[in-house]
Amino acid sequence: MRAIRVSATGGPEALQLEDMPTPEPGLGQVRIKVEAAGVNFIEIYQRKGQYKAPLPLTPGSEAAGVLDAVGPNVTDVHVGERVASVNALGSYAQYALVEADRVVPLPEGVSVEVAAAVMTQGITAHFLAYSVFPLQVGQTALIHAAAGGVGQLLVQIAKRRGARVIGTVGSSEKARIARERGADEVILYNETDFEAETKRLTSGDGVDVVYDSVGRTTFENGLNVLKPRGLMALFGQSSGPVAPLDPQILNAKGSLFLTRPTYRHYIATREELLWRTGDLFGWIAAGELRVRIDRTFPLAEAAAAHQYLEDRKTQGKVLLLPW
Repeated sequence: MRAIRVSATGGPEALQLEDMPTPEPGLGQVRIKVEAAGVNFIEIYQRKGQYKAPLPLTPGSEAAGVLDAVGPNVTDVHVGERVASVNALGSYAQYALVEADRVVPLPEGVSVEVAAAVMTQGITAHFLAYSVFPLQVGQTALIHAAAGGVGQLLVQIAKRRGARVIGTVGSSEKARIARERGADEVILYNETDFEAETKRLTSGDGVDVVYDSVGRTTFENGLNVLKPRGLMALFGQSSGPVAPLDPQILNAKGSLFLTRPTYRHYIATREELLWRTGDLFGWIAAGELRVRIDRTFPLAEAAAAHQYLEDRKTQGKVLLLPW
């Protein structure tokens, strides 16, 4: 099979297309013929060495396709099923292995491309709005990068929860997308100071929660727009890592809460995985959740896909198509 390999950390050029043996599933594993693989910032962090991973590495964990082989002791899923996972062992490839309890079947009305697009980002949006800070009717959320892959889904789910949504974006086109997804207010951060504008939009009260995937350039000001006892959910660092923080700052700014969640801890059990994906797939099939696939790249152009994501040009999900 063909796969992308990283032998040494570095820039996008570190992603090299190579021929490898097709893996065979072991005990409790299944093999997916990958028809679409999601591209996420975590793979960029791994490629750069910001997140440590053993090398050589086949990046990627998010995949959708057809289950084409099963290992011993697998009974709940079957060859020929359309499935998706966020725990594939190297999805930047034509085939990937997954633990059987980490795959979910795809219902009618959900394509493999949409499934690959929604697994990581959709699960993230779901746990942010339902578990990290369970939004209630009448609460206000500030969502950074509201036209990005997670942002678009999180805006829609937050509105389902009855929240008021203020989104930040980097261009007028992205502002249009955020409004289409349901954002009540949109701030162009390149033109307007989001801290001052958020305070104005909330009459000085601030917001109940900040969902921040941007990191370095938004974090400190984001703390300043939280209500007392508000929560900062920092779930990414597209602008770079946040500087070390003295916890006393949280006290001074209003007994704030700070968390750095990751999706793996919010799908720790199969039941939780099926709950979140069941909600997402049900909403998609019913036309109640819009998933925007921004661009697709052939597997051989994984480096261009990473560069596109790093340049923060995305207006939705980026996928690799291995075939």
